[in-house]
Amino acid sequence: MNSNPNLLLAWLWILLGFVSGMVLGLFFRGENWLGGYASFKRRMYRLGHISFFGLGAVNLLFCLTVQNFSLAGPHIHIASLAFITGAIAMPVCCVVMAHFPKAHLIFSVPVVSLITGGVLTLLEIVKL
Repeated sequence: MNSNPNLLLAWLWILLGFVSGMVLGLFFRGENWLGGYASFKRRMYRLGHISFFGLGAVNLLFCLTVQNFSLAGPHIHIASLAFITGAIAMPVCCVVMAHFPKAHLIFSVPVVSLITGGVLTLLEIVKL
């Protein structure tokens, strides 16, 4: 069994993208569902749904990059945790923001995590 946490999270997040899309799809025909199509709340739910796919793909690409280039060390470990943190935090922040718009600063958690993961991964690739 592969115990790479980024690979496991990647496929779990892709699956959650399918499931959340199915759940959202059960209600999308309602014109006023979550305040209507253009409402902030509905847009945040859609962003959370799409973030499952996007951040699942990011974690999958990170995993494949690490394997393909045989990357290891503390920067890669921190990058791994940062990508996982960003992937978990993003859909949570989207739902929180949908209901509490003044909490917009919580988006700094997934954004800073993902930027950290990207910078550290790029630094390790450049070293090659």
